[in-house]
Amino acid sequence: MRKLLHVVAALMISVSTAWAQPDLKANHPETYTVVKGDTLWDISSRFLDSPWLWPEIWHANPQVDNPHLIYPGDVLGLIYVEGKPKLTMISRGEASRTVKLTPKARITPLDTAIPAIPLDAISSFLTGTRIVEPADLNTAPYVLIGKDGHLVTGAGDTVYARGDLSEGQSVGIFREGKRYVDPDTSEFLGLEAREIGMARVEAVNGEVVTLKVQRTREEILQGDRILPTDDRIITSTYHPSSPKADITGRMISVLNGVRNIGQYDVVVIDKGSRDGVEEGNVFAVYRKGGLVRDPITTERIELPSERAGVFMVFRIFEKVSYGLVLRATLPLAIGDEVRKP
Repeated sequence: MRKLLHVVAALMISVSTAWAQPDLKANHPETYTVVKGDTLWDISSRFLDSPWLWPEIWHANPQVDNPHLIYPGDVLGLIYVEGKPKLTMISRGEASRTVKLTPKARITPLDTAIPAIPLDAISSFLTGTRIVEPADLNTAPYVLIGKDGHLVTGAGDTVYARGDLSEGQSVGIFREGKRYVDPDTSEFLGLEAREIGMARVEAVNGEVVTLKVQRTREEILQGDRILPTDDRIITSTYHPSSPKADITGRMISVLNGVRNIGQYDVVVIDKGSRDGVEEGNVFAVYRKGGLVRDPITTERIELPSERAGVFMVFRIFEKVSYGLVLRATLPLAIGDEVRKP
């Protein structure tokens, strides 16, 4: 799965030309040697104040094959083209070497190109957790009991369920998660179905179904719901971009059970595909200003919102989206506003 999710240097693909020329950091290096564990976001953060604008200053070196693939050991550097700063490949490292297996064999890199963002932080949300309507979950097949009457089961166990399933079918086992509601309009936005595990239907005897559990994230319990596996194509190549629409929303949840939101936390916003959100959209997060009492009039005055971070959307549903916090300059919280960067 990790190899499937690896992102090649999609962050370098051109984004909207309407964006302004990005500003270099005051203390930027002239060259940088890529190390294992880097992401394109990390590297661009060393040179730019707005890391997602990397494609705006990338200058392809025609002497380097596949210049948009970056590997550990590669040396990147700044040059100036017509007076404008550009980032280019200065030299290739050991990991970029290729090996020809036969005179006509495909040329394959020895190492994997570095990803655009840290995929370990989002992999489970790409493949498992999903947003559904309550009726979809409440009417789905459900777990009756484990083999030999066990109430709690895990990977490798046999589970009996009830519902309409087919022999040989691969299914996911889910548990009801958070209910998302628009904080301003109180509109219901969707129900989170949290993936507990995966199983395969071994036998069907009327309404009673025998499942073989293949893997689990948590212990399977009676009443857990069963949904077909999601056959959608997993998007793992992101093209960072500013939202096309003038979208303003809020962070309504943070996943993984954390309280304080920081870098590489996964958050949920109250905007989705119906609002024009697209995968790869970058949003700025603004922390709501506090309230102060005017010492002259005694009125309570709200202070302006303050820019506090940046996140990128990686999965979209109709009314909500999941995003990964890539920078947090101030502590973030549920209810903070998100806007075009």
